[in-house]
Amino acid sequence: MTLRELDAAGITDPALRAAYEHCRRLNARHGKTYFLATRLLPVDRRPAVHALYGFARWADDIVDSLADDVSAADRVTALDRLSTRLDSGLRAGHSEEPVVQAVADTARRYSIDHAHFADFMTAMRDDLTVTDYATYADLRRYMHGSAAVIGLEMLPVLGTVVPREEAEPYAAALGVAFQLTNFLRDVGEDLDRGRVYLPADLLDAHRIDRDILQWSRDTGRRSSRITRALTEFEALTREEYRAALPGLAMLDPVSRPCIRTAFVLYSGILDAVAADGYAVLHRRAVVPRRRRAAVALDGLVRVLHARLRHHDAHASTGTPHRHVDGTQTHDAPHETCGECASAASRETA
Repeated sequence: MTLRELDAAGITDPALRAAYEHCRRLNARHGKTYFLATRLLPVDRRPAVHALYGFARWADDIVDSLADDVSAADRVTALDRLSTRLDSGLRAGHSEEPVVQAVADTARRYSIDHAHFADFMTAMRDDLTVTDYATYADLRRYMHGSAAVIGLEMLPVLGTVVPREEAEPYAAALGVAFQLTNFLRDVGEDLDRGRVYLPADLLDAHRIDRDILQWSRDTGRRSSRITRALTEFEALTREEYRAALPGLAMLDPVSRPCIRTAFVLYSGILDAVAADGYAVLHRRAVVPRRRRAAVALDGLVRVLHARLRHHDAHASTGTPHRHVDGTQTHDAPHETCGECASAASRETA
């Protein structure tokens, strides 16, 4: 995390700065798509996003590690320890554990409902014992804690132009869409962990069960029935993206390029899966680097336009406004703020 981001967010305590930096490394290592999109946020909001996603990645690591020397009992113990530290940290507003310290600070700064974190930890515990879901409705109940609440946690950081509760269903839907995308992309890897997130009723409709999926994974052989089931799951996922789309316009204009970029890149994973012939039991589909770069460039252009519109609006009304690095405020109207425009051009540096 750059010093400029921490300074812009008003994070001055050395231990707290180190905690946020640790979260940034977790997010960068595990969430390349969303980490890229986060670069399009105003600098002062990036540390909070890294804290929220870094914490989620850490919990995922506990649950999803494929290391042979980590037993089921060890995972339960580690997750219980994390949950205890999280509860204590959220109540006290600080923690000796760096990731919890950053999350607790973010929750305090943005008044994030602690119930979202509790729901997330419940879903993580489910992953230790639940290995499949009978129906899509069952899967959706699980995803409330594992995915929807991530969107709800993010919303106060992103900001909205409508009452927050109006935007919440769309933020939740986008979190679900992102996770469904991961489920489709990672069918093979999840099977290695003993989990099947494709609902059993969907698989049954195509005369598929876990054994057939495992056969395909082990032998590398394909099945038209599996492909049809995966295509149907893709269609369910695209419905979630359509449900989430109206929420983009409800976000603070300076946050929209970030979420739009994540929206396009993640939905692009579905395109990559289809282009690869739904071979997710055998390899992970990826969005081509050139496509990622083009989407990121488009996001950058949108960022600059949003920043300039923001400053022009303040200039025309004569109201004070904050520089994009979050460190200074103008006290008089102006027609053109060269310093702000220059800072906007550095936003993704």
